[in-house]
Amino acid sequence: MKLTGAQILMEVLKEEGVDSIFGFPGGATIDIHDHLERTDIRHYLVRHEQGAVHAADGFARVTGKVGVALVTSGPGATNAVTGIATAYMDSIPLVIISGQVPTHLIGNDAFQEVDIVGITRPCTKHNYLVPSVEELPRILKEAFHIARSGRPGPVLVDIPKNVQQGTTNFKPKQKVKLKSYNPTYKPNSKQLRKVVDLIMAAKRPVIFAGGGVILSKGAEELTRLARSARIPVTMSLMGLGAFPGSDPLSLGMIGMHGTYRANMSTSECDLLIGIGVRFDDRVTGKTDSFASQAEIVHIDIDPTSIRKNVPVSIPVVGDCKTTLEVINSFLAEEDLDKLTDSRGPWLDQIEQWKQNYKLAYIQEAEIKPQYVVEKLYELTRGDAIITTEVGQNQMWAAQFYHFDRPGYFVTSGGLGTMGFGLPAAIGAQVAFPDALVVDVAGDGSIQMNIQEMATAVQYKLPVKVVILNNCYLGMVRQWQELFYEKRYACTCMDHAPDFVKLAEAFGAVGLRATRPDEVETVLRRGLETPGPVIMDFRVAKEECVYPMVPAGAPITEMLLV
Repeated sequence: MKLTGAQILMEVLKEEGVDSIFGFPGGATIDIHDHLERTDIRHYLVRHEQGAVHAADGFARVTGKVGVALVTSGPGATNAVTGIATAYMDSIPLVIISGQVPTHLIGNDAFQEVDIVGITRPCTKHNYLVPSVEELPRILKEAFHIARSGRPGPVLVDIPKNVQQGTTNFKPKQKVKLKSYNPTYKPNSKQLRKVVDLIMAAKRPVIFAGGGVILSKGAEELTRLARSARIPVTMSLMGLGAFPGSDPLSLGMIGMHGTYRANMSTSECDLLIGIGVRFDDRVTGKTDSFASQAEIVHIDIDPTSIRKNVPVSIPVVGDCKTTLEVINSFLAEEDLDKLTDSRGPWLDQIEQWKQNYKLAYIQEAEIKPQYVVEKLYELTRGDAIITTEVGQNQMWAAQFYHFDRPGYFVTSGGLGTMGFGLPAAIGAQVAFPDALVVDVAGDGSIQMNIQEMATAVQYKLPVKVVILNNCYLGMVRQWQELFYEKRYACTCMDHAPDFVKLAEAFGAVGLRATRPDEVETVLRRGLETPGPVIMDFRVAKEECVYPMVPAGAPITEMLLV
């Protein structure tokens, strides 16, 4: 069957089960878009290429499927780079298709030509410049395989215009064979026997779960392990939802803005089991002091992540879900009843920390942002998919909205990308049209990709935006308050749009609350209104996120007020 390159792309997308693409057309992708219109694949026209990649990212995070973005050459491709880097840092499976000038013009500074393969080499799992139409089917199949397998990540495929237009014989469903790429899914059982021995002997164990648990779909196995062996669980920002936040064994989030009980437990445990984590600097603080009394087990599918940041007693390379299944099967052969007594004092200590050092705030005359998030949780009963921007809004969402299921918290962790939340919410809403999707935002970060409200309105995607509006770049302002003698250099955002009028200009609904007694009414109305809604909550301007660990300090040295 002889097809053009653009037609081959459509065939491979259908083979891969792709039903939604987020993109923005241009001269270098016009052939692709022309054929895309003739398929059943839904194309969502965003207003900026960064929005396209973030939307594909949000779609991938909530579905576990490979998200797909389509951008044109030159500025279209460079606009996508922030989204690609965001997905790379958080190990999100994406395939980004970019158009390119014809092969005979590459290197000639042609109109809208950039070396996007070179630009994205540091922030993709792999990337390709397709040299010929004959190579296109193989490369596309490899791209999807690489994106979803092992430690997931974004893969870019740069397709020159003449490759899109050229023809070749196409053979459907080619098998992917990559001799140099064989991720280890099955862990070493001898290492896991050692892990089980440590679990049975430990008096003060803690599980530290990260995004890898969610990506591997291992949340159920993690929950079984924690409950059967009576091990408390703390989670990274990316791991929230991997273990039920409402479970008595949940310690909440660890790290710079983690709970007191999570940070103290990690510092005083005798066994720390890290599963699908990177031991990132925002988690560990001063690494010399991190879990210094503990034997550390590190389970991850990426061998380069193990021992990268902290020393490890037992390294385990393997898929998180598969590894947890084996550990649970080994534990089933043990006498777990005896752990009830041995774990008792440890769990009592944790409960004491929990009661004495709760996440708290005082609601006064001004709206406190924590109150808004708490009310949002109460009204949604924890059933909403929450996306966030980055900054204080992100931390308050992580602290005060309790996630019991994986895939319900969508946020930019590693890169910390402002402007992520709204397009990610659009991607999540496309994936689950009937779900309630809420973007918790700040007034600064929402303006970075506010243009995507037009996308939400055009496609009747009923995303809700909750803006915690403090007229500052709040997280930077907080650092300036605490460490720079309140010199608020370049962080005041007193001049901002009227978000209610802006929502109406886009064709959405705009609501505002300026007093605490208006918060619940505005939330109820906003959540019940059909279609996209922006809710502007004018919150206390100088509220800080606590606890907070100063940069470079041990995580036990928390500022609590």
